[in-house]
Amino acid sequence: MFSGKWVFDNTSYPLYNESDCPFMSDQLACRKHGRKDLEYWNWRWQPHDCNLKRWNAIEMWEKLRGKRLMFVGDSLNRGQWISMVCLLQSVIPAEKRSMTPNAELTIFRAEEYNATIEFYWAPLLVESNSDDPVNHRLDDRIIRPDSVGRHAAQWEEADILVFNTYLWWRQGPVKLLWSDEENGICEELDGLGAMELAMEAWSNWVASKVDPVKKRAFFVTMSPTHLWSREWAAGSEGNCYDEKTPIETEGYWGSGSDLPTMRMVEKVLSDLSSKVSVINITQLSEYRKDGHPSIFRKFWETLSPQQLSNPASYSDCIHWCLPGVSDVWNELLFQFL
Repeated sequence: MFSGKWVFDNTSYPLYNESDCPFMSDQLACRKHGRKDLEYWNWRWQPHDCNLKRWNAIEMWEKLRGKRLMFVGDSLNRGQWISMVCLLQSVIPAEKRSMTPNAELTIFRAEEYNATIEFYWAPLLVESNSDDPVNHRLDDRIIRPDSVGRHAAQWEEADILVFNTYLWWRQGPVKLLWSDEENGICEELDGLGAMELAMEAWSNWVASKVDPVKKRAFFVTMSPTHLWSREWAAGSEGNCYDEKTPIETEGYWGSGSDLPTMRMVEKVLSDLSSKVSVINITQLSEYRKDGHPSIFRKFWETLSPQQLSNPASYSDCIHWCLPGVSDVWNELLFQFL
């Protein structure tokens, strides 16, 4: 399912309209914020050796009847959660659905299916000083590498769990504060080493707590960034700004996806193969340099005249416009379910 190509398909895609989803995020609503080229809506993922089952919202709700589907992770996983809500909300009458205010745990509820689609903010999976869903931009990143208990108390009752973590480990060294230390001198570790400790703590929880008969667990691999256009267009000096089409080079792999991290994640997940299904989004998303918001999103900080005169300087080449790439991640989840 993860090896294939993007095919332009403006009859079947997009699967919903940006303006028809009242739960859309201003960070991802690219048309609303001025994007004029809308072909990024119309690409279908076509695996080489099979066809994906056609998305069906009613069928997905039947899979979720009486269940809690919870996305756990960072803002990329939040984007996938918003995508799932937008893919599913239109078939629920407005008076039979609700969304709780944005918090550490945010819940979309569909009454007639007695089902919820939830997002829990835990960008490093283990306990950290970045666990506040709003105020998490801190100079020092401190984690408790052996502690998933506080977060697990929130997610352990969910029936279907979708985890991710990656980007927050890519921002310099991480300080470690073990559970038996209240405070004190933190040892420092590079992001990859610290992520491995966190993944091991998370995998211990999965190994001991996930009964595959009663609970489905998924891990979404790293979401690529497109920060250097020279990687797909030699000699150019931009990023994802003004990119309008996918990369066509089969197997393209940019610096936004770290291979040592991918190998470490593969090693950790290989021990959990009976308990966790891997949704490998990395290669298929690598092709989509056109799918990021770039300047077409709400920015909460004030942009300087220098930035405004150079759009590439403040382009968001990390997150994904909706409708768009994240919808395909959810189509893959639909296949698994």
